[in-house]
Amino acid sequence: MNINDYINSGILELYVAGTLSETESKAVYDVMLKHPEVLQEVLEIETAIVKLTASLSPQKTIAFNTIKDQLNNTSDEGKVINLNRSKSKWISYTGWAAALVLAGGLLWTIDQNSTLEDEIQTVNIEKDFIKIQMETSKTDLAETKNLLNIIRDKRIINIPLKGQAVAPEAYATVYWDKKDDTVYLDLQGLPEPPEGKVYQVWSLTLNPLTPTNLGTIDDFIQDDNKIFTLKNTNQSQAFGITLEPAGGSQSPTLEQLYTLGALAAL
Repeated sequence: MNINDYINSGILELYVAGTLSETESKAVYDVMLKHPEVLQEVLEIETAIVKLTASLSPQKTIAFNTIKDQLNNTSDEGKVINLNRSKSKWISYTGWAAALVLAGGLLWTIDQNSTLEDEIQTVNIEKDFIKIQMETSKTDLAETKNLLNIIRDKRIINIPLKGQAVAPEAYATVYWDKKDDTVYLDLQGLPEPPEGKVYQVWSLTLNPLTPTNLGTIDDFIQDDNKIFTLKNTNQSQAFGITLEPAGGSQSPTLEQLYTLGALAAL
């Protein structure tokens, strides 16, 4: 998945608006945890909406119009008419000026309150962002420690996979826990697969050569650590990784064999 295309797809705006289904929202949230730039984009969208909402608030117009309407609707009935017309006009002008100053003051106060609310909202969003980052870091640290404990276990079999003709610079490592029938794959040394292609992992037995599918790596691009886990109940003698069409293949495409490695005992 191309992150820029994902950001520009419009799904983040729908996520912020709350119009996605629960499944879709969960998918977006998972991407946010893995890609800080997506999380940052969501926060920027939320901030922009808050500011836009504040700028469209009718309170400013209502406050000014209410004062003006009250002044315009003031009746002369029951008042004593001052014979000094110039003085009366001056008082009237002064009253209008005071009203305008008051209205301006109210608008300024509303603007200040709106700005303060925006700043508070931004601070809260930033706090949420930091909290998510901290939680993600803690989770990543725990997962890393757990993985280190696993691969350092003396019963784990380490099988390095070397690059083949199609990708001589490629490399990978298989950590096989035979007790738990699990393989841990470090695929940091593989290039990003082209669109419509996925890496597929194979367990191999020799004499005769028999490949068994262990699964495809569908989230290779999204996973920053490039560490993956698959089940392996086979009596494997070697492991290989090929590049296959999305969804995988029934048998390995040997022309697209990226890495291959056998157990040291062989």
